[in-house]
Amino acid sequence: MLLEVLDTDLLEGVRRALNEDIGSGDLTAALVPESATITTTVVCREAAVLCGTAWFNAVFAELDTGITVNWQARDGNRIGPDQSLCSITGPAAPILTGERTALNFLQTLSGTATLARRYADAVSGLPVRILDTRKTLPGLRQAQKYAVRTGGCHNHRMGLYDGILIKENHIAAAGSIEQAIHAAQALSPGTPVEVEVENREQVAAALAAGAESLLLDNFSSGELAATVRQVAGRARLEASGGIDLDNIREVAASGVDLISVGALTKNVRSIDLSMLFLK
Repeated sequence: MLLEVLDTDLLEGVRRALNEDIGSGDLTAALVPESATITTTVVCREAAVLCGTAWFNAVFAELDTGITVNWQARDGNRIGPDQSLCSITGPAAPILTGERTALNFLQTLSGTATLARRYADAVSGLPVRILDTRKTLPGLRQAQKYAVRTGGCHNHRMGLYDGILIKENHIAAAGSIEQAIHAAQALSPGTPVEVEVENREQVAAALAAGAESLLLDNFSSGELAATVRQVAGRARLEASGGIDLDNIREVAASGVDLISVGALTKNVRSIDLSMLFLK
């Protein structure tokens, strides 16, 4: 799942994170003799979905090629309290230096994957896909979207460059839904175009203009079901706005094709992980 673009982003992100932590040097780790070696283990303190092992590995690979990481679990695995996830063996000083940065990546991406799994489980058995949004932590766009997939949900557009989403302000600036859609089709033929609509009148206008995908913003479940009947398969329908774990199954049952949830990457709580030193 780690595509070339993600590999590049991963390494750049790891180097940036190490630089902001180490700066001109780790003053505390400098107290440790160069000859000292240690073995540690990472333990999970709660139920979660593991994600971020490649970032964890890259942190230590950047610091010292003599560090070995052996995993007992892999990305996408459900993990539980007191479960040992991996062992790390090698020179003590660089392991101590990289501990916090490595755990930061692992606990944040595992938190994203864990939340994504909860949303995916909530609509299990229904023919709908749960999507993330661009509401990601700055600098972690590629990583969090990977974590969303690891947790069983799906990615919306990666950024502003690989899809067109015409929202309320774009429509106001362009003059109308029709003008915005026609401009998008003329300027970027072949690029996916989605239009945000707020009522069934705008749905009709977007369909008449040739929209292939509609974002139904803050529609009630009843309005969603009525819009599904109105559209009758002529466009892909995505529900968004005010959707959480308490109501997502009801939204999914309306018959929409997609549901986007900003909370997947925005409201992330890091998983409780600890690194224990064995010797």
